[in-house]
Amino acid sequence: MTDIFIRYNETHDAPIRIIAAGRWPEEMLNRFGEYYGRDYFSYVKYDASKGDNKIDIKADYIIHGASNASPKAIVEEPVETMLSNFNGLYYLLNYAKENGTKRLLYISSSEVYGQKSDGKPYKEDDYGYIDLLNPRNSYSVGKRAAETLCASYYAEYGVESVIVRPGHIYGPTVSPNDDRISSAFAYAAARGEKLVMKSAGTQLRSYCHCLDCASAIIKVLMKGEPVTAYNISNSGSVCTIREMAEVMAEAGGVKLVTEEASVSEKKGFNPMENSALIAAKLNSLRWQPQFDLQTGIARTIEIMKQYNEG
Repeated sequence: MTDIFIRYNETHDAPIRIIAAGRWPEEMLNRFGEYYGRDYFSYVKYDASKGDNKIDIKADYIIHGASNASPKAIVEEPVETMLSNFNGLYYLLNYAKENGTKRLLYISSSEVYGQKSDGKPYKEDDYGYIDLLNPRNSYSVGKRAAETLCASYYAEYGVESVIVRPGHIYGPTVSPNDDRISSAFAYAAARGEKLVMKSAGTQLRSYCHCLDCASAIIKVLMKGEPVTAYNISNSGSVCTIREMAEVMAEAGGVKLVTEEASVSEKKGFNPMENSALIAAKLNSLRWQPQFDLQTGIARTIEIMKQYNEG
């Protein structure tokens, strides 16, 4: 999303002011450093898991996506995972209330739906079972609670928010340290390494290219109904994990093999066998994705190969 706003600013006379918030100054400098001198770009240090943040700049719109999302981080830091989802949003909703922010967009997750038995894709009002005493579910439960907090701030204080629930997002801008399977496999394929599956890969997922996801988020921010959740899903990219891995292997010209997962690796697995999403509500806002799975993955690995060569 920041890349889209920067691109807009570099090609238009009336720039959008960008306040980029992140907890690691070095990573932010490495990612966006060439724009630090631009009048339209500001960086503020912000850690969603802490309560002592201080943002002195007023923002008209807020997009909140700060959260532990990698399986390893969720397993190792379930407390921080819950806090970054709930307390981080609590801080920003208060900020929006005090500063007259026009709208806040909260990036939730398909994991809020939990598990259901019919095997059908999820609409926005489909909710299944989540084991509350499994610390791996600190992520999904934290996201659920945060969504209710958005609705509560609107009911009590009139703070307007909208919610998006992305599926599984991939693309060339993911961090090399991201251990989610689509990210790790893309980097491995770009390096010419074999892809190692740690399960049968029968789980059904909604995949979406990062640029399509970013455009969907911006569309919902500007056109979505208040306190409404929108699934982000590309109907041309709903498949099993194994099918996704096979596309990755073919695009990278590498082998796909299967190995037994360790006990610690199994702890980080997403418990949902099916997290396919229906995006009819998002499509009604006149949003359409640009990348089907084969095209998006091929482009992703091509760009990552260029990184390696550079």
